[in-house]
Amino acid sequence: MRETATIEVVLLRSMASPSQVKQYLAYWFQLGKRAIVRNGQKTLLPNPVIRGNAYSREFEACWQFLQSPESGDCYLEGTSQTIAQLLSSEWEIADCPRCEMPIPLRDIGLPSTSCPCSDLPGWPNRELPLPRLPVNTQRHLNEIRRRLLDEKQSIVRNGKLSTLRLGSPSTTNDR
Repeated sequence: MRETATIEVVLLRSMASPSQVKQYLAYWFQLGKRAIVRNGQKTLLPNPVIRGNAYSREFEACWQFLQSPESGDCYLEGTSQTIAQLLSSEWEIADCPRCEMPIPLRDIGLPSTSCPCSDLPGWPNRELPLPRLPVNTQRHLNEIRRRLLDEKQSIVRNGKLSTLRLGSPSTTNDR
């Protein structure tokens, strides 16, 4: 009799952090999804979501309110999970396979069958830019500068500086 080995695959998931839930809301607010507050008594849609290289004051105030007990049961339009549930250990935030936007996934049990994009006409639209997070332009430019300097130092170390000079126009003529 032949014995077969059983391999058990364990998926390690972690709960959604407050930062991930905040990003999830920021993305969907940029597409016009509203936060439903107190079981539909009120809706919130901060505008703008991003100002410069940070979240706007309007978005930050909305995020603080949605986390507070005064907001009651609140959730993103088109979903059924409350913000409080998303901040519990039972949920994580992952990318939707259809539109690549963040969606909540239950850590235990069956996954949610819908994405907030399901009621957006014409979505996903790959011809439009996707919603984004704030970008620290100065930090981003410094990172590019650091990578260029690292590459230049690598070229110098490898003795290839004679064929490539970073920071100056090419002096070779293509004939």
